[in-house]
Amino acid sequence: MSRRSRGLVAAALLLCSYPAAAQSRPDSLSEYRAGNFEAAILAAMRELQANDRNMDSYVALSRSLMELGRHEEALRHAGIARTINRHDPRMIDAIGEIYFFLGNNSEALRYLQHYANVAPEGNRIHMVYFYIGEIFIREGMFRHADIALTVAVHKWPGDARWWARLAFAREMAGDFIHAVPAYERAIALDSLLDDARRGLDRVRVALARM
Repeated sequence: MSRRSRGLVAAALLLCSYPAAAQSRPDSLSEYRAGNFEAAILAAMRELQANDRNMDSYVALSRSLMELGRHEEALRHAGIARTINRHDPRMIDAIGEIYFFLGNNSEALRYLQHYANVAPEGNRIHMVYFYIGEIFIREGMFRHADIALTVAVHKWPGDARWWARLAFAREMAGDFIHAVPAYERAIALDSLLDDARRGLDRVRVALARM
């Protein structure tokens, strides 16, 4: 047997001796993207035992915990990730969204606006502007909400609920004329969206009284 053949046989034997689970074990990001959040958490914890600076693992871990409603845990792990890499936009966004769901509007807004500044073309920028708009609605800053939600629907135009929230912000700001087409767009996308139908009726009544 030639030296090259002996090398190929040795490599094949080495591969065969590798545990099957190690060869096929999915990574945490793959599990998260597949919606397997519990599995993603377990995979991320395993990965972090091997490399406690793996930012992909922290992203999958934090996002999966968020999906399961475990926001305090998600915030703790995201905070650890930030000590490793303060500039990873994925973690900046994640922390902003965690604070949003925890009801901490000021911290949520700070992180979400930071993400918008550092990743204006990021793959979650539409979500970021939606959450910013929702925060402004919470705070009663309806014209600010209009601006943020206008950007959100521009970047992600197919969500009826987002158009309804934009229309609501305009309605609350007294901009009934521009609330009408936003409510109409929401209804065109989802004819069963009762919030949009009721909102459209309200603004038409308000316009008739002007």
